[in-house]
Amino acid sequence: MELELPRTSLPLSHNSLVVLSKRYLRRDELGQVVETPEDMFRRVAKTIARPDKKYNKDGDVKAVEKRFYDIMTTFRFMPNSPTLMNAGRVLGQLSACFVLPIEDSIESIFEAVKHTAMIHKSGGGTGFSFSRIRPEGDIVKTTHGVASGPISFMTIFDVATETIKQGGTRRGANMGILRIDHPDIEKFIRCKTQTDRLNNFNISVALSEQFMSAVHNSESFALVNPRTGMEVKRLPADQVFSEIVQAAWESGEPGIIFIDRINKYNPTPELGDIESTNPCGEQPLLPYESCNLGSINLGKFVRENGTIDYHDLKEVVWDAVHFLDNVIDANRFPMREIDRMTNKTRKIGLGVMGFADMLIAMKIPYGSEDAVKIAKKIMKFIDEESKKASADLGKKRGNFPAYEGSVHNTPETPFMRNATTTTIAPTGTISIIAGASSGIEPLFAISYIRKVLDGSELVEAHPQFVKEMKERGLYSSELMEQIASTGSIQGFKGIPEDIKKIYVTSMDVTPEQHIAIQAAFQEYTDNAVSKTINFPEDATVEDVKKAYILAWMKGLKGLTIYRYGSRPVQVLNLKEKKSEKKPATEEMPNGKIAPRPRPRRTRGMTERVRTGCGNLYVTINYDDDDFCEVFAQMGKAGGCAACQIEAETRLISLALRSGISPKAIIKQLSGIRCPSPSWDEGTQILSCPDGVAKVLAEAAEVEIERREPNIMSCPDCGGTLDFEEGCALCRSCGYSKCS
Repeated sequence: MELELPRTSLPLSHNSLVVLSKRYLRRDELGQVVETPEDMFRRVAKTIARPDKKYNKDGDVKAVEKRFYDIMTTFRFMPNSPTLMNAGRVLGQLSACFVLPIEDSIESIFEAVKHTAMIHKSGGGTGFSFSRIRPEGDIVKTTHGVASGPISFMTIFDVATETIKQGGTRRGANMGILRIDHPDIEKFIRCKTQTDRLNNFNISVALSEQFMSAVHNSESFALVNPRTGMEVKRLPADQVFSEIVQAAWESGEPGIIFIDRINKYNPTPELGDIESTNPCGEQPLLPYESCNLGSINLGKFVRENGTIDYHDLKEVVWDAVHFLDNVIDANRFPMREIDRMTNKTRKIGLGVMGFADMLIAMKIPYGSEDAVKIAKKIMKFIDEESKKASADLGKKRGNFPAYEGSVHNTPETPFMRNATTTTIAPTGTISIIAGASSGIEPLFAISYIRKVLDGSELVEAHPQFVKEMKERGLYSSELMEQIASTGSIQGFKGIPEDIKKIYVTSMDVTPEQHIAIQAAFQEYTDNAVSKTINFPEDATVEDVKKAYILAWMKGLKGLTIYRYGSRPVQVLNLKEKKSEKKPATEEMPNGKIAPRPRPRRTRGMTERVRTGCGNLYVTINYDDDDFCEVFAQMGKAGGCAACQIEAETRLISLALRSGISPKAIIKQLSGIRCPSPSWDEGTQILSCPDGVAKVLAEAAEVEIERREPNIMSCPDCGGTLDFEEGCALCRSCGYSKCS
């Protein structure tokens, strides 16, 4: 059944309305949407304008509210998701992410777990450095035992995150960081190649300049026990670097951050060193700081003649800085320590989206030298104007409290309201709302298949591409469908070369070109840049290694890569390997198919689903071939209900072991309605079979369900997940792995 979409006079796409309805618009007690997109933007504008009264009692708050409403409803600027979701509502938590400290004690670790749960419940993500925790096997004097090491404690955070699930609107996301000189670094590098754990973590290795120099010079480096500060071992730097590269080639993780470079640009060094970032790596933060982010839609500033309207852009930058500074005052932070630290530095992160759209409108190829030049020019302008806007606010409202001793404490900048002003953050769902390309990424596809909630599929294509093809008399729905099979137009005959040159996708751009664009934006960004460097499936380990070295040489603060065909969560063998096995089913003498036998041992997951009949507990198990069985139990239910659930899951198990695609089973079960539908974590559960379908789809994300070889499927709608901005995003429904 198709989701009922709200009415609106705003030029919002179908996808925008789906995302808004599922994840942003206010609902009543029955789970019905009771807010239009206009209502949402008014709610946000009114809430964020209100702090102006604090600084100017006679100020025209209504005029400020109108400006904020205007920049959002013209889709020239969007704040981060928690601001859209929570401004003017009971929760009131408006920040996207936080960094929490972890010291080398049980008390500190479990205090951080508690704080993580509080933050995830409020809709935020968390970053941690586990570098202070003593290594596995080290002594514990208080118990006369041995330490279990940082990775074991990461598992506790992972389980806590899985349990909270952030109320259904945003999933818990974590960043786990370990310094390269920690004795457990080799275990950490490989910890996510075992993909049955830490699935709520992105992980990155904090690389020091000393280590990178040792790699460059083929030297060894020291591993240091954080408890004692003593060297415990030396390893060849290039060997460990190769281990990082190998793991990233296999699974996309770990990412890397250049921790010394991050601290070189730490705006408040007297407050301490930065040890961690937010979940997608673009926001280095001190302990208890939060990131308050928003993005300018660059595609909205290109005139018809292909030039940039810098006057309009300047006005929006100033309004956006004003908006984000007000967010800090309007925010209801989940912890007092976070409130205190955030207000001490008042960091904001103004970024961009729609960069690919802007290049297309200007007829500039994404990977070209002209694209690099325009990236530098546009970000330099935004960074400089954001500093001027922050200085103006500082003069009117006062400098951020940690101004003394900061990098801004100079005669040239006597006023500064915010310790940082620019960040290139992921824009996954807000870019869908704005109808823009994501962040600074190339287009993810020229044409793609959008999954509709009733299970059907529609072909979507980039509107500018459609317009241009129609103008040249080359458009056809059949062609759009053919393009959707690959996403790229590069291999299609009959499409003019000048169009192919401009309309490129992430897989058409070389890693070197990706890095050049990231470096161009990084040059004029206070914090860091969230971007995924895409590699083709046949890329070698050496190709990835060259990219990591190039990132270091180009001045990046970090790097995330994704090789097509590798998966951040991939338990079963790849299709090529599976084809070498015996058939999963047996043929009976009468030509019928018999299911493969149930193995003695299976692995799986159990999830609770709130249905209209009560809590349903669904277990999904898999063997070496694929999913193999489903069990379900309804609380204390007995009689017919229990019998029907048992019969349903037995038939599902039989179908799975007979080689029926989980996708086909999900499609059959989804949408079955009973008289008592319910809501579970922001998702409507129409019946027990519908609940089982949703759990199976969720398991498909964690295990093996693919639309085609090596592509992850969205657990909400079954659409394809796209890897960009250091995250995974579904363009059909707005599901995001990180936000």
